[in-house]
Amino acid sequence: MRHRLAPAARAGTATEVARNILGLHGTDPATVFVAAWARMRNADVAGIERELYDTRSLVRVLVMRRTVFALPPDLAAIAMASCRRSVAQVQRRQLVKWIELAHITKDAAGWLKKLEESTYRALATRGQATTAELSRDVPLLSKQLLLAEGRRDESRPNIGPFVLRLLAVDGRVMRGRPRGGWLSTQYSWATTEVWLGDGLNEWTVHEAQAELVRLWLKAFGPATVEDVRWWTGWTLGEVRRALTEIGPVEVDLGGTTGIALADDLEPTRPPEPWAALLPGLDPTVMGWAERDWYLGAHRPALFDRSGNAGPTIWWDGRVVGGWAQRRDGVIVMRLLEEIGRDAKAAVEAQAERLRTWLGDRRVLPRFATPLVKELTTPAAAEASASKPRRRSAPRRSPAPRRG
Repeated sequence: MRHRLAPAARAGTATEVARNILGLHGTDPATVFVAAWARMRNADVAGIERELYDTRSLVRVLVMRRTVFALPPDLAAIAMASCRRSVAQVQRRQLVKWIELAHITKDAAGWLKKLEESTYRALATRGQATTAELSRDVPLLSKQLLLAEGRRDESRPNIGPFVLRLLAVDGRVMRGRPRGGWLSTQYSWATTEVWLGDGLNEWTVHEAQAELVRLWLKAFGPATVEDVRWWTGWTLGEVRRALTEIGPVEVDLGGTTGIALADDLEPTRPPEPWAALLPGLDPTVMGWAERDWYLGAHRPALFDRSGNAGPTIWWDGRVVGGWAQRRDGVIVMRLLEEIGRDAKAAVEAQAERLRTWLGDRRVLPRFATPLVKELTTPAAAEASASKPRRRSAPRRSPAPRRG
């Protein structure tokens, strides 16, 4: 209910969804749109784009775990301030090291600071611009780094995108409308003052961290301390300091000690059984470090080796299969366990709802999981669509959870 997945709980806007679940995962642009669609009553791509680029009630920011999230500006300010150490400082140290390895200058930190300032001034003058446009104004943005020297994945990218990313994690610039379609990652950039008018609210690191954990527990609790640490990407010391500020209480999660907000202990009234098709990297799928209670034995099929979730099929609060869209537009599914005739019908209804909404659009996940690779091979897809697999072992009964 709190994640807006049950039909009775669906929201009216993508901004409302992002506020409820503390952000729409934005590393893959498709996730923002499909995750919002799954939780909205009447979603359309143009409406979500208006929220992102016209009214700007959602902004894309690089925050927890060095991951892009689409958040309302007030929540973006909290997330950015809380991740100042874990993201901004780490990104800057890394770029300084790369500049040194590329032998661009002896004073890498000072040189980078001057380049950031000249880039910011050029962007302020233009109003909005792409990295390529800014590189014409600031030629040093075309300087090449040398990454993974001597390895098979050696590359020589321009420094420009990394400088814009630093300015973004500092809250000085914002990603604007992409050049191209709704799934493009070729963003334009604008200063925060131009994009939002009044800029972002100011938070201290400690205040922001405590508030972010409180908001996360409201949306994802009860949970474990490790869940909080993983989702935020902070040190265990930072997590414990934030928890001391908000004072959660310990709860029993079926033999595991968890935490919940002290004023949020009443059970949530369960909705009618529901089905959902969620995209790769969906915020609910990626919400907890400990996932057995909703993922069961399906992790190997639905996650890649780096821990990125692929598209999932849900039935009544747990993952029961996966889906993919082939290049010809056909949506193919595979159930990984028996769920019964009524549940299958509900899943197929959601698949048809997604087919209708996508039309001739293509949603090809950026991270291909084993099941996605299998389903998008035409012969395998035709043979296995919607075909259930039996689990190799019975699922352990999960502790009651809210989601």
